[in-house]
Amino acid sequence: MDTHLLKLRDALERVDDHVVTVRAWGGKLAGVLSAGGRLLACGNGGSAAEAQHLTAELVGRFRADRPAYAAIPLHADTSSITAIANDFGHEQVFARQVQAHGRPGDVLICLSTSGGSPNVLAAARAAQERGILAWALTGPAPNPLAGMCDEAVAVPAEETATVQEVHLAMIHMLCDAVEEAL
Repeated sequence: MDTHLLKLRDALERVDDHVVTVRAWGGKLAGVLSAGGRLLACGNGGSAAEAQHLTAELVGRFRADRPAYAAIPLHADTSSITAIANDFGHEQVFARQVQAHGRPGDVLICLSTSGGSPNVLAAARAAQERGILAWALTGPAPNPLAGMCDEAVAVPAEETATVQEVHLAMIHMLCDAVEEAL
């Protein structure tokens, strides 16, 4: 088997105990979304792409036709991102949007392979200050983001690509759990 696939298989086996956590997140998120709450999602680079993938599955659909749910990828509004970065600095690009769009009871999901991205940490801090539930998908723990969020799934893999691939599997599991709960 290819080395890349071996690393992925190993990482997937090592996160198997997190299935219960991700499924529980799905049940909680289903309740939040069906009550009119929102999911905010943030990350940088490949993690931003995965955050956007997650929100697209919720606004559109994952498996079943169902109502659209409020899910916002915080990196996707380039005008806001550039204005915030220009006026407040890059560290605030997600936090300012959490402050603007987040309401108590909403959920913020933070994706970071390092678990140390300053702008993602600032978003998690803003969520805490506003009564927003914060979850993290990260690379190996311990890391600052996993410690800062209400709950975290840390993928014990050294390569960024492997961490991101496991995150995508977790995102699909989350979407499946949301639809099952609804």
